Amino acid sequence: MSILAINEQLLRAIGVGIAVVRASDLGFVFYNGPFIEWFGTPTEGQTLLDVFPDLDQRELEDVKQSGLRYSVEMQIKPKRRTLVFAMSVSLANGSEEQLLVVEYQNITRIRELESMIDSYSTMVERNTRELEREKERVERLLLNLMPRAVYEEFKTFGVVTPQLYDQVSVVMLDFVGFTDFAAKTDPTVTLSELNDIFTAFDRIVEQFGCERIKTIGDAYLAVSGMPDATPDHATAVAHCAVRFLRYLERRNESHPHKWQARIGLGMGPAVGSVVGIQKYVYDVFGPAVNIASRLQVFANPMNIVAPEDMKYALIDEFQVSELGRVDIKGMGEMDLINVTSGLSMPQPRSVF
Repeated sequence: MSILAINEQLLRAIGVGIAVVRASDLGFVFYNGPFIEWFGTPTEGQTLLDVFPDLDQRELEDVKQSGLRYSVEMQIKPKRRTLVFAMSVSLANGSEEQLLVVEYQNITRIRELESMIDSYSTMVERNTRELEREKERVERLLLNLMPRAVYEEFKTFGVVTPQLYDQVSVVMLDFVGFTDFAAKTDPTVTLSELNDIFTAFDRIVEQFGCERIKTIGDAYLAVSGMPDATPDHATAVAHCAVRFLRYLERRNESHPHKWQARIGLGMGPAVGSVVGIQKYVYDVFGPAVNIASRLQVFANPMNIVAPEDMKYALIDEFQVSELGRVDIKGMGEMDLINVTSGLSMPQPRSVF
């Protein structure tokens, strides 16, 4: 590097500390303002190694001999703050003797920015994971409130279009004597019992490809044939009803609290949609729901009642007996049947 090149480099060295030392004894020939600001003014007779004792003398000798650049990172702590510098030493041929040009670049800010970027990246990754977990939690919650097909429509469009289903079947279960039981029993026990029973019902409903719509106190409502059409929707809800009662019978054998239920089945058209704006609830209403709700009142404890319209859909797999014609408030007279399990229990439909 010529003297002219050194001068050009010094002119460009705004914000860069520059020192020029003799190659023979490392004594200072020149140092600029940033150098003085960072390291102080060298006293007379001080050498580069006096100011920076941690420099590798052998590397400096290699620079003198080979002309290759020597680069190293160093730290100083002039006050409370630690400063990081990138130092490089290169050989320059002066007019009379060899000189070493020493450059100091303050990379503290760069390191701080790198650290901030790393910290920010870590924070973003953590927040992303938390958002994903929250998204999964919300999705699970919404899937508990509505069928998956309805949830996918809601997620894509933000609304759910009400759908009329021409033929669905509904199962409605209500416990006998629940009001007295709830009034005399600790609420924690009551909720624990309902949670245990309804969880078992949910598994049964899933096994037979039905959809639990909601629970209202001690009432449990599930449907088959919506949102996806199912040709055997009537037998699906009947299988669920039979399994509900069988589960309660077995549970009563080993639990102190004995539960009995009435079950009504209904078949016909129904409308399904999300109701509400802030508190989303997927609800089903229509003739099929009304029939199931009304008929469970006419069932004896641990019995299943259905309209005669369902007889021919169920007769091949269930024992069906006539109950006669009854007058149902708001619906007129209707012929009813009692449904019980067949000779063999059906295999549940695969949920996969």
